[in-house]
Amino acid sequence: MRTGRPREFDLDQKLDSAVLVFWRQGYEGTAISDLTDALGINRPSLYAAFGNKESLFRRVLERYSEQRAVYLLESLKEPTARSVVEHLLRGASEATTGRGLPNGCLLVQGALATGPDSAPIRQELDALRRSGETAIQARLKRAQDEGDLPPDADTVELARYVCTLLQGIAVQAAGGATRAQLYRVCEMTMAGWDTLVAASTS
Repeated sequence: MRTGRPREFDLDQKLDSAVLVFWRQGYEGTAISDLTDALGINRPSLYAAFGNKESLFRRVLERYSEQRAVYLLESLKEPTARSVVEHLLRGASEATTGRGLPNGCLLVQGALATGPDSAPIRQELDALRRSGETAIQARLKRAQDEGDLPPDADTVELARYVCTLLQGIAVQAAGGATRAQLYRVCEMTMAGWDTLVAASTS
């Protein structure tokens, strides 16, 4: 029985190349020709390996999250709410200013400007960002239950504030802010951590 011609390229390697294209250009700004050029394969091979542009982008999101957003999961393992937030901010500063990589964050920039046809992609990115915020809020709530945060601190509000900072770091990085400059933002934020917590109390 014929099984078809085997692929002559490494799927993970091609997927990594696709990550860079979407990261630089966003979903809507990326054409199939951009992908075939960057991956070094023709259109039929691209479709056979990854499906259409939307399905490839979903694979790219998974790959990107595994490689570049791992700092989120690592930060949530920190022992205190303060150290969780500090590691999140520093991790975002590092992930969005990687040497030899595009600046900014694919999850933030990937579909900031999309038309109606790209609504499912925008919604998926929104859901990914919300899931991150939910995970941070759950960790802060645990810190509260453990006595690490005041019982009347608003963990939902704090998580929203932290995520706003994380997304702001990504936007600043995309605009050319250096890692050192973003580290300074982290330092300023943590210097006012007790005030932030107090401001969230009801």
